[in-house]
Amino acid sequence: MLATHSLALPALTGPRVFSAGDLCKAVLAGRVQGGRVDDLGLDRVLCHDPQRGVLEVQAGTPWRALAAHGGNAFQAGTVGDSVASNAAGPDGRPMVAHLRSLTLVTADGELRRANRDCSPELFRLAVGGFGVFGPFYSVTLELASLAQAAAAATAPVRLELPEAPAGGACGGIELLVPPETSEPLVAQARAVLAEHRYALVRLEVRRTLPEEETFLRWAKREYAALRIEYRSRSTLGGCVGAAQLRARLLDLALAAGGAIAPASLPAASRAQAAACYPMLGAFLAEKRRYDPAGRVTNPWYCRTTSLWRRD
Repeated sequence: MLATHSLALPALTGPRVFSAGDLCKAVLAGRVQGGRVDDLGLDRVLCHDPQRGVLEVQAGTPWRALAAHGGNAFQAGTVGDSVASNAAGPDGRPMVAHLRSLTLVTADGELRRANRDCSPELFRLAVGGFGVFGPFYSVTLELASLAQAAAAATAPVRLELPEAPAGGACGGIELLVPPETSEPLVAQARAVLAEHRYALVRLEVRRTLPEEETFLRWAKREYAALRIEYRSRSTLGGCVGAAQLRARLLDLALAAGGAIAPASLPAASRAQAAACYPMLGAFLAEKRRYDPAGRVTNPWYCRTTSLWRRD
């Protein structure tokens, strides 16, 4: 399963908000540019309805606060972060499988609710859209689906590694590969790291399951999600070498029928990004259509747009 923390979103650098009105004002004022809205003030349960089988929480609610509903089986972070990256839950299913609806503030400053029946296009774009279609105010979860995910939770497989040498900068990449190719790819990745003289710091393998609902869909089939972290040299040559290393690792995944996780997209070349996400150009075009003034941006969007413009 793909850990929710591994599909990391940019650090919180925007204005702190405590209400839907604060979110609307922040978007209209253009204060979401260059970073995310600090939604950690939005951490309340808005509705718990066992009869309808739903739980509505504000987007900044941490998973640990939902332990009574199976939330403790999910990884660290907030519910909104998990939805923004469509991260897989503890049973390997992406977050879209656990959603009834979501409420977000679009670039025109309007608070909108989206689900599979009401604004389905926005729902498909926003889930797994890394927040670029507007900050989330609340998320409505399916109680039965949360319980099922918690009951079927599987732990990731972590390789025991010797302590990495001190010094240097840490880097990493998350790759998605067919389960049957994961062991050979791990062996190839270790050989590439040794060739480039990078120390392997962490290697984690998680099982993920497919979905067919989101626009920027990474879960096209069952995958083994490989999180590879390494220590590089803190020099200009080390930075260049790290970029070459990431490119080689991604080429290995593509050759094995895999892809790069969307959070790691800025590390890819345009050709690699197009091979992994042929819908990326249409996704960025939809972003411009919904937000022609560019009121909502974040580092992931800026870097992904930059790579898409490269020759």
